[in-house]
Amino acid sequence: MENILLIINIILAAILVVLVLFQKSEGGALGIGVSQDNFMLSRSAGNFLTKATAIIATLFIICSLCLTILSRSELTPTTSVLDKIEETDDAPKVPDSNN
Repeated sequence: MENILLIINIILAAILVVLVLFQKSEGGALGIGVSQDNFMLSRSAGNFLTKATAIIATLFIICSLCLTILSRSELTPTTSVLDKIEETDDAPKVPDSNN
């Protein structure tokens, strides 16, 4: 089951990258330089590529969450490293000096 979800996740990631690269650039990094003409022509924001990107991104997130949930069930609970150290009352020995 995990292998199937992993393959689906990789395919969704590749499709998501392609869809993002195909979208038209809005120009001006982070909205800098937006003109009134650009604002009036923003009706194309709801086109097919935008909707497809949102759907594929949602499927990718759901698939990633399912993979995380499935992989958590395989983890065995472990104890702390500090619990593994046995406490001893023996102090380390100081070496004799040869003076």
